[in-house]
Amino acid sequence: MKTVGYAARSETTPLSAYDFERRALRPNDVAMDVLYCGVCHSDLHQARNDWGWSQYPLVPGHEIIGRVTAVGNEVKHYAVGDHVAVGCLVDSCQSCDQCRKGQEQLCRKMPVQTYSDTERFSCEPTTPTQGGYSKHLVVREEFVLRVPEGLDLSKAAPLLCAGITTYSPLRTWNVGPGNRVGVVGLGGLGHMAVKLAAAMGADVTVLSRTKDKEADALALGADRLLVSSDAEAMAEAASSFDLIIDTVPVKHDINPYVPLLDVDATLVIVGQIGPLAEPSTVPLLLGRRRIAGSPIGGIAETQEMLNFCAKAGVLPDVEMIRIQDINAAFERLEKADVRYRFVIDMASLPLPEAA
Repeated sequence: MKTVGYAARSETTPLSAYDFERRALRPNDVAMDVLYCGVCHSDLHQARNDWGWSQYPLVPGHEIIGRVTAVGNEVKHYAVGDHVAVGCLVDSCQSCDQCRKGQEQLCRKMPVQTYSDTERFSCEPTTPTQGGYSKHLVVREEFVLRVPEGLDLSKAAPLLCAGITTYSPLRTWNVGPGNRVGVVGLGGLGHMAVKLAAAMGADVTVLSRTKDKEADALALGADRLLVSSDAEAMAEAASSFDLIIDTVPVKHDINPYVPLLDVDATLVIVGQIGPLAEPSTVPLLLGRRRIAGSPIGGIAETQEMLNFCAKAGVLPDVEMIRIQDINAAFERLEKADVRYRFVIDMASLPLPEAA
């Protein structure tokens, strides 16, 4: 299938139009037109090879909303015309203990990422994956999600990464009414953590270096904002959280946040992939506190998240852009100049013949 997308050719070049081919439909594949694609901070990292594993040419995008255009003859759950979604994964071994538990994101043989990866399980191992900044997508049925009725297609795309990245730790640590949740950072991930925790009935506090985002935090559903640069306020908040979700996507110091945890409580890192400032073990030992990490969720949990968001009316705050504006959006994303997630209207991308 001939298609077109926007790709980075190297870590120093801007994204530009790129003609390429999707694989032919296999018996268990779902083909779709991409309608909307969210812009994740990971897309920027990958385009610039910040993590050292990018494969070029690289078509980013793992927050994908589409419409089914064709299905293989063994596909059971989707039909032409269905509204569907694809997140960060497009395959896994399907046989290890984690995959059998529905934890494909923790596949022992490493899951196949939606882009900047290579098919290893159900395709030829030389087949590269390319993401949702493109006109069309072909994905095996097991990694396709159904968009529930009532979920706004134009706003739902960021749920496939920002949504599940913050929903999964909230579910893992059993957040519900009466729980006290702190959220560090109020960007694309952070604003979803606030909305989801509030929808689950938790008491939610945003932790920010200044009071500048207080009005936004409250509007998103937080109960308060705690200024992390205010030593007196931080001291008063000691031992007051059951769970803190740290969404900051760059190297930073987590030491100020650990004493805020109650006994047996957890600080979960979901933003930064890479080094952090050196942590002190003192508050960990004295309070039996924990520092944990959490990636996205599995396919079943991601569908559960979409269903929850449709029922609870939870959607990200988005700014719609054209694909032609993606490089400017990357520049703004690097400056945290977005409230709170860019979504690309893929109707702005011409068909291959006109690209």
